[in-house]
Amino acid sequence: MNRVRYNLMGLEVHVKGAYHAELVGKVVGILMLICPVCRNPLSRGRASWSCAQGHSFDIAREGYINLLLVQQKKSRHPGDGRDSLVARRQFLQSGHYEPLRQAFVAMMPTPRPQNWLDVGCGEGYYTSLMLDHADNVMGLDIAKAGVQMAAHRYAGMTWVVASAAALPLASNSFDGGSSLFAPVPPDVVRVLRHGATLMVVTPDADHLLSVRQALFGEVRPHQPQRILQSLPEGLEAVSQTPISFELKLQQADLKSLLAMTPYAWKAKPERRAILEATLNMTTQAAFVLHVLRKQDEFPVIMTGD
Repeated sequence: MNRVRYNLMGLEVHVKGAYHAELVGKVVGILMLICPVCRNPLSRGRASWSCAQGHSFDIAREGYINLLLVQQKKSRHPGDGRDSLVARRQFLQSGHYEPLRQAFVAMMPTPRPQNWLDVGCGEGYYTSLMLDHADNVMGLDIAKAGVQMAAHRYAGMTWVVASAAALPLASNSFDGGSSLFAPVPPDVVRVLRHGATLMVVTPDADHLLSVRQALFGEVRPHQPQRILQSLPEGLEAVSQTPISFELKLQQADLKSLLAMTPYAWKAKPERRAILEATLNMTTQAAFVLHVLRKQDEFPVIMTGD
């Protein structure tokens, strides 16, 4: 059998055979995951993760772990709903945002990061390609349905249901991270190493302008620079790169696009119906890729991990 080598936070792990994924998962858990209840390290058993205080979390059939506590939920099913996630997968798998995904991974830092965290991973479309550019990738989202979909389709990564407001992750455990179309949680600063890169994607001013005009009439431009005005303490801006390309959408694509965005419930039903009946439409996708960096001297507040 072939021998596989993993480099986990400087610790080289050599394993071979059919059990290598499980063995690597145990090491990753020891180094990164912490209990959301007591903040002690979690380690993996055959069917669950547990801490020294006896808190245990089952491994789902799809392979993910749910570390979202009941008291952290603001609704029965927080995050994006399944219908929205299914529509997103249909739209993304058609390749419409592939130029964005390729541009993103092309700008991932070198040398190759050891541990990468994608906050707000959704159904895993962008996260899945990050594994080609980092040794270990973890996708985290508060939406259980999204993590289920991601874990079912994409192997070789760690998938976690959790709140980004209180990440169940050890301090200084990631040397890179990302957040695509999701807010930057302040707690991400704690889990990043000093000097780590955080890549954030936001809509640019004219993103999907013609679609928004068809739905709402007069619209305000997106404000991609707003993120820089509210950066969590400890992060500094390094660069901003605009990414834009033309979208040629057929009727099914338009329906999926509307269903995966807040446009689905913000627009008047009659305007949405007219747009969904459109057979073909051309619009512009426009984004800004913000590269941020954790400051070298920023102190980390320990949280029991």
